Amino acid sequence: MNPTMKLKLQKRQLINRSIILTAFLFLSFMLSAQEVYDLKRCIRTGLERNFSLKVVRNSEQIVMNDYTRGNAGMLPSVTGAGSFGGEVDNTTQHFRNADEVTSTGEHNTNGSASLNLDMTIFDGFQVQHSFQKLGVQSEIGGLNTQLAVENLIAGIIVEYYYYIEQQSLNSNLAYAVSLSRERVRIDEQRYLLGSASKLELLQSLVYLNADSSRYARQREELRSSKIRLSEMLALEDLGEGIQLKDTLIVINENLFYEELLTQTLEKNTSLQMALKNVALSELDLKIIESGIYPYLSFNAGFGYSVNGYSEGELRSRQNIGPSYGVTLGWTIFDGYELRRNRRNARVEIESRDIRYKEVEQQVKADLLTIYYAYQNNLSLLRLEEQNLEVARENLEIALERYKLGSLAGLELREVQKSLLDAEERLISVKYETKLAEISLLQISGEIMDYL
Repeated sequence: MNPTMKLKLQKRQLINRSIILTAFLFLSFMLSAQEVYDLKRCIRTGLERNFSLKVVRNSEQIVMNDYTRGNAGMLPSVTGAGSFGGEVDNTTQHFRNADEVTSTGEHNTNGSASLNLDMTIFDGFQVQHSFQKLGVQSEIGGLNTQLAVENLIAGIIVEYYYYIEQQSLNSNLAYAVSLSRERVRIDEQRYLLGSASKLELLQSLVYLNADSSRYARQREELRSSKIRLSEMLALEDLGEGIQLKDTLIVINENLFYEELLTQTLEKNTSLQMALKNVALSELDLKIIESGIYPYLSFNAGFGYSVNGYSEGELRSRQNIGPSYGVTLGWTIFDGYELRRNRRNARVEIESRDIRYKEVEQQVKADLLTIYYAYQNNLSLLRLEEQNLEVARENLEIALERYKLGSLAGLELREVQKSLLDAEERLISVKYETKLAEISLLQISGEIMDYL
């Protein structure tokens, strides 16, 4: 081997060591500046700060504000009014006896003040049903918020464990880079000793560069996941240094279908909302049917008025006192509008009842599909764990054989790739199993257990 090549190899080794040391020091500094978040803290931060959830909560507040007796028409209305005015007239009066009387500049004034009360005494129970409808609408508003909360919690959990998955893949690729770097070191020594060709060394460098490229792309995906998680938590600085407390994906293997089905039928938010919509349609029908009854309203008031006259014997006139009245009405014929509205309301009830059954069927189907995936992933998880143990043992043997020169470089690469693939499959199955677990808890209304 010529001295120039030997010097280049030694220089490359020195540069690699410098890069590793610099990266290690930078990583240590970044970890010291990062704030540790566990899953519960992430969820609580998201529930407190997430912008979309704040908008949903404001919408719920509007619906709650509308849930009042006054909005339903159960309370009387009291109004007050006052006015003052006048007029200036020039008047000419012609009498039959041909006399004529003319007056100019007549200034007459008038003023009034009143306090009025209007109240519906009976309108065929429309007021009572309207108040019940507002109550159901407020419950639906609460369910909308609950659904948004469940979706946000599930989204945060998914992204949290996705980040852990990407960390595991990142560590896996870092290990692959270290293996490739070790192979380059072995080939360099063998090349210096003359027991290996330059082609083998260059091929090892190609493998190292390929693994380093994948490692760089993986670090980018890791950063993107951290940014998405920070966005869900509505952190002020999306690039804020946060570090997740967990590094492993822990699977709950004790989920049983019958228990999940019972909880789903009782607690699933979408089912509850569909049921509330049926109740709304029934109340709409009752409100429409209130039109067949007579209505009775009452009004009362207290008024004061004064009129002033600049001409004539009467200088002013004042009126003061209460007033009252009762109105009784009954719609005798409305062109069959009431009958048409009743028919449409009954059809709407039927449609929403069908929609409830459809949602129930969809929820059951989703639950069963996800549960089968959950069970299958648990089986795959055990299989991949066994495959990984075999792949690790196989790599140890292959490395020893490669150092002794009894294994070709391509064969070592295949063994290394098999280990990398086995680790990636195991990481992927763990994440997919966790996704199925999260989905099962969300669809069964148990997602709040993560808090």
